[in-house]
Amino acid sequence: MLRTENLSKSYDSKIAVHDLNLNLAPGEIYGFLGPNGAGKTTTIRLLLGLLKPTEGRVFLFDEPITDDIIALKRRIGVVAEEPPPANRMTAWELVRFFADLNHVKQPEARMEKLFNALDLWDARHALASAYSRGMRQKLSLIRALIHTPDLLILDEPVSGLDPFGIRQVRAVIDEHREEGGAVLISSHILSEVERSANRIGILHQGRLLVEDSINGIRSRIGDTNVLHIELLEIPESLPAQLQAIAEVKKIETRENRITLHLESGRDARPDIFQAVVATGGILVTMEMEEISLEEAFVTVTNQNVQQLAGAE
Repeated sequence: MLRTENLSKSYDSKIAVHDLNLNLAPGEIYGFLGPNGAGKTTTIRLLLGLLKPTEGRVFLFDEPITDDIIALKRRIGVVAEEPPPANRMTAWELVRFFADLNHVKQPEARMEKLFNALDLWDARHALASAYSRGMRQKLSLIRALIHTPDLLILDEPVSGLDPFGIRQVRAVIDEHREEGGAVLISSHILSEVERSANRIGILHQGRLLVEDSINGIRSRIGDTNVLHIELLEIPESLPAQLQAIAEVKKIETRENRITLHLESGRDARPDIFQAVVATGGILVTMEMEEISLEEAFVTVTNQNVQQLAGAE
């Protein structure tokens, strides 16, 4: 769906994007993260052909971006961070206008489906300029989806939305992915990216620091997982049995709970369960303590800053 090769963009002596290699497959949601000034917006403009790269290339649907990419752009839907103004159009007229621009024939059925999915049906004939911030964000998503694009590029798609609106947007994005579409999401709401994305890329100072699934990123930044198990009571021989498991590095017990610090790598939970059963224990709960995407994001970016400082 989307691929870049050594994509770079410089402004005079400032490097905004450096040697960026992305690859987005059908049916995938890619979370594109980075602190302010990391180069995310510049990258999105490069992907859309709004900026020309200093070096490298962008491929959309295996076709290189050229000066004439209208046909390729019609296969993309875009939600910008700030919804565009539409002072004289109703919401329905605005979406119909974009449907006509993209040569969508008889778009009314799809328009009705999208307006209903995002709870804007009753307000469809109101002026778009009179919409609230959250309603305009939903309208931007309808506009981006009206021509059934293959690729969605979303910049802060849930900005200004309440929890109910976020769930509606999430459902629409998930449906697009389930139908084989691809999605690139740039957002500061990391919990939403963590919930939706198959893979995550973290950009900092124009460089892609890490690209992996959230579980893969957790494994990269720490060599220890923490597992909490609760039993009706702890058999006397259980701690020794658990300590014999290769991945168990440390055990802490408190009342009827055991906390195990595990070496990352092989999943030791089946062995731990067998040890509980073998010693006559009755397991109540088993819960892995996982690092959040927010913690991973901060750790990855801080590690990079420290490495750069060391290099200087």
